Amino acid sequence: MGQPAVAEARWRRADRARQIADVLRHQVLAGAFAALPREAQLCHDFEASRNTVREALGLLAAEGLVARQPGVGTLVVTAKYAHGLHRLAGLAETLHEHGEITNEVRTVALVRPPAVVAHRLRIPDGEQVLYLERVRSLDGVPVSLDLTYLPQDIGVPLLAEDLAGRDVFVLIEELTGQSLGTADISIEAVNADPHSADLIGVADRAALLMIERVTHLADGRPVDLEWIRFRGDRLTLVTRLSRISSF
Repeated sequence: MGQPAVAEARWRRADRARQIADVLRHQVLAGAFAALPREAQLCHDFEASRNTVREALGLLAAEGLVARQPGVGTLVVTAKYAHGLHRLAGLAETLHEHGEITNEVRTVALVRPPAVVAHRLRIPDGEQVLYLERVRSLDGVPVSLDLTYLPQDIGVPLLAEDLAGRDVFVLIEELTGQSLGTADISIEAVNADPHSADLIGVADRAALLMIERVTHLADGRPVDLEWIRFRGDRLTLVTRLSRISSF
């Protein structure tokens, strides 16, 4: 079967606008500019019509990344911060160069764990775990809602520590005298439920990045199971992958 000729492809304006928005979004997130180039320049750069460029800018504005101001241009109004997935680190360790991470501890209690939590943390039958719920903010702006389960012997000593100002990862290493080793992570997109949306300052049903992570000490023991809801308009998850041939 022959391949369609690229020169004959006819893209709908919405498709073309989305493509342009993807390229501009990458530049915005990389800090390429504080104000986007003028529409005429974008039309030239992308070989697109003015209506297509305006539609692309509208997509970015709807995401809250830019604002179009008459007589001024299109300004970048919201910064997104890169959260690397190449290294096991707490949020404050990861984003320290962008500002101060603080934690609002909403709930902390010893609870009987759900069966799946007990299984993943290898908790003996009948043993309680420490449940910790925090809203985490960067320079006062909420960025995530963290729900954390910790084995009792790990979690209870943390109650005497500065949970509002320090990463749990760092505290675990200090209290156990061991380094963290590995973490198993899964990532998916979810919509904010009304309660979560209110806590982290987004619209109901807004898109969030959900990370499920179980973290182990260097000796392999699981010590931290978390469900983290990240604001999609504040954080982007980044990493580098390599392709190694198995042949």
